[in-house]
Formats: sequence, structure tokens, C-alpha cells
Amino acid sequence: MRTSSRTRGRSRRTATAAVAGLATCAVLITGCSSDSEGGAGSDGKIELRVGTFGSFGYDNKTGAKLYAEYEKLNPNIKIVENNVSDGQKYWDTLKLRLSQGSGLSDIQAIEVGYIAEATSPAMANKFVDLSSAEGVSTADFLDWKIKQATTPDNKVVGLGTDIGPMAICYRKDLFEKAGLPTDREEVGKLWEGDWGKFIEQGKEYKANAPEGTAFHDSASGLFNAVISSSPEQYSNSRGQLDWENSSGVEQAWDLAVEAAEADLTAKLRQFDEKGTWNAAFKNSKFATVVCPSWMTNIIKDQAGPENQGKWDIAAPPVAANWGGSFLSVPKAGKNTKEAAKLAAWLTAPEQQAKVFAKAGLMPSTTKAMESDEVKTAKIDYFGDTPIGEIYSAAAQEIEPAPIGRYDGQVKTFLTDNGILDVEQRGTNPDEAWKNVKNLIEDKIDQ
Repeated sequence: MRTSSRTRGRSRRTATAAVAGLATCAVLITGCSSDSEGGAGSDGKIELRVGTFGSFGYDNKTGAKLYAEYEKLNPNIKIVENNVSDGQKYWDTLKLRLSQGSGLSDIQAIEVGYIAEATSPAMANKFVDLSSAEGVSTADFLDWKIKQATTPDNKVVGLGTDIGPMAICYRKDLFEKAGLPTDREEVGKLWEGDWGKFIEQGKEYKANAPEGTAFHDSASGLFNAVISSSPEQYSNSRGQLDWENSSGVEQAWDLAVEAAEADLTAKLRQFDEKGTWNAAFKNSKFATVVCPSWMTNIIKDQAGPENQGKWDIAAPPVAANWGGSFLSVPKAGKNTKEAAKLAAWLTAPEQQAKVFAKAGLMPSTTKAMESDEVKTAKIDYFGDTPIGEIYSAAAQEIEPAPIGRYDGQVKTFLTDNGILDVEQRGTNPDEAWKNVKNLIEDKIDQ
């Protein structure tokens, strides 16, 4: 294990409640009033609102056009997606709306970092139990995926949309200009088995980097990738918050800090609302990005047609799962029965296979994962890259780590209030660590 550059505090206290500040509706792209509408529209159709963040691949514009397909199968249904870019603000606002029992979409997506909080006794009763909803077969899902969304009394608060087997996406043209190999097999061998080797390749790239480019997009993104490959993350095997004693947190922090201080990154905040990170794809500001399967759709959408065929995908240093989400149905929604049917249909194996083929989101159902449609899938934007083969193989290596109800909040504090301060503001790593610790102690009652 790498030697830490800061002093690690130790705590035996366990998390019991969160009092993190909640974002107001104003910070989101979609307004509160629009979310709260429901029921039948002026045309007599039942309007179902779907609240999402990032890219789920369902939409009719760049996704698999599943909404249009469902509306054709169900002429009495109209679907409206409310989508935002910032997952943390999305979750903060969703918690506020759940506590108020209003302003909710009929379906609300939940990221895996928050699913343990959603299944907690304090929150689980705010969601419809989907275990016996029409069209749902819990046996279709990967066992560990459905367990993540299951309460101690066996209620299912969410249906898995996808998982996040990880790879490294890289720009072949920038690698070539920097004197690095471009063949995906050779590239994967550059850092095979060790995230430290990934940092060393970053230094090799920097020595001959094309002007105006960095090796990696974001130190906080690197942090998320490294910790996602660790069996120890934010919580212990009992689901209790234990981030200060986690070897995974330590390794991820040290490597992210090293990358930031060595000037190997483009100093970007992933998924920022200003769109700076998105624009950097199009403007070729970095050569690599840690690439869970869902990232391929973001690259396709943001890098633009002028960069088509320039990206390829190599194996990561260590196998990992980063991300993956669920669809839930709040009890306070206006159309819970129809919403549950739509959630079941969107997450069924047949639809998950379509989403992967179009948007690269790896299915969380066994049948879809094992289908030829997934295993042989390619995305035009990546040329002949065998995306289905790469991510299907990566999915087999996933060993899920324990998750706790505060993991998502702690991750945000470590990245947005810790790593980002080191990377963008030059904050001393020990001082940044201390700031994160103070934030967690203030916001989360351990």
C-alpha cells in the first residue's frame, strides 16, 4: 500500500443519522412546479413523470427511444422525463420532496451510493414495495443488485437499471502523439494490476503531451475509480460508516492527490452544471477518462461527431464496479400503479439489452447480460471496438463491496470538498483532509 501523505484519524463511532443540508428546488434544471403535476393531461392521457440524473438511455432523442415504444404499446400513457446533471443535488432535493410528500415524479431514479439510505427504516416506507408489482420478476436481477434495494423486511424499494463495470477510455490520436501505444490490448498492459502504474503512464504522457491536453480528466474521478476497485470503501461489513479506517479510501485519496499535484489532470469537476467538463470532451482537453459502461454514452453525446472514431477502450488496472442505479416509485406519486408497471418494463431484460446496445449501460439482469445482443454489441461512435465483449468480461470480475446509508454523502465530501480543493486551489492535502473530516462530523451524526 502506498504511504499516506497525511495523518489518518481514527474513529470507532458508527453513523446513526444524517443532517446534511438539502438543496432547494432552484438549484435544479427542472422546476418544482413542473414536477408536481400529474394525473390525466388535457388529452385524457395519464402523464407519468420520470425523474433522472445523468444519462439513463431511455429518451427518444439520443437514447433507445424506450419512452416512445412504451407510449405506442400503451396509448393512454404519456411520459415526461425530468433530467438533471448533478446527482448529489438531485438526491438532496429528492430527500426534501420525500419528507414533504409533494413535488415528486411518479418514478424517481436512485444512484447506488444512496440506495442504502433509501432502504433504511426512516425512508423505506416512502416508496412502493415493487417486489410483487405487475411485471416484476426479482429473480431476473443479479442477486447482489436486488439485495442492495431490499429492506430487512424484504420490501424492494427499487429495480436495478444497470451496473457499472469499469474500463479506461482513451484517445488513440493523443496517445500516438505522446508516443504511447494505441492498441487496446497493449494499452491495458501499461497499467495492468496497479493503479500506481496508471499514474506513472500519466507522467510519461505529460512528458510528451500534445499542447493543451492533460493525461486524465479529473483527480476526483480517479478517486472514485480507485475506491470502486477496493473491497473496503466507506462502510464496514455491517454497513456502518468507517471511512477513516478504510484502506480503499486511503489508497484512492493518495493516488488522486498524487495525480493532482503532478499536474496530470485537466482539473475538471465531473458532471458540473456549467458544462465545463462536457465541453472538455469536445475540445480534446484530456486523453483518458475512467470509463464505467455508462460513460460511453456521455462520451458519444459530449465529444461530438468531430471526435468519432478517436476513442477506444482498454482494461482498467483493477476490476471494479462504479455506479449503477435503480428506479423507485414514491408512494406520494399520483399514479403509483401505472408508474410501477413502467418501472418494471424499463428494467426488464429485453429493455436493458436495448439500452446497452444504444447507450452502453450494462444490464443488471442476468438474462440481458448473457444475451448475444449485449455480448456482441458495438457502438458506432467507437468504431469496431467490441464494447459488449469488453464490458461483459469486466462484469464477471465484479465483487461488490459493503455499502452504507451515508456512502454517497461521504464520497461527495471527499471529492468535491477534498480532492477538488487540492486539484483546483492548491490546498495542502493534509488541510483538505482535515476539512473533509470536519464536514463529515458536522453533517453526519456518527
